[in-house]
Amino acid sequence: MNWDTTRFTPDDMDASDEIAHYYADFPTGGDFGLVDLDGDAPRAVGWLVFLPEEDPGYGFVDADVPELSLTTFPEFRGQGIGSELLRELIALASARGLAGISLSVEDGNAARRLYERAGFHVVGRSGDSDTMLLRLA
Repeated sequence: MNWDTTRFTPDDMDASDEIAHYYADFPTGGDFGLVDLDGDAPRAVGWLVFLPEEDPGYGFVDADVPELSLTTFPEFRGQGIGSELLRELIALASARGLAGISLSVEDGNAARRLYERAGFHVVGRSGDSDTMLLRLA
């Protein structure tokens, strides 16, 4: 969400139900995630969260398809860390027998290329963002 500037602070995120549902109760049900650490410092985090149809996320496709959130912290971008974390999350999702992974990516976000290389394709549009889906099964 802060891929180009600091648009949201942690307080902003906690105050918004649309954003907080991605992490407030994480993990529940089949949710899972990974953290890439440099010692004790996180370099990147990624997680998959299942959201219900009555409370969908920005990249919602289906209640059985988890939505991806992925962040590589600014000082670690461009080093392949996010790509590796995404590969690991995809492998875990596949091993769990998930049908796919969805996400939302804003226009201009360089991470779009990462998602396209991983096999995600556009399945919808909302405002200035695309909903993308990677089919696993």
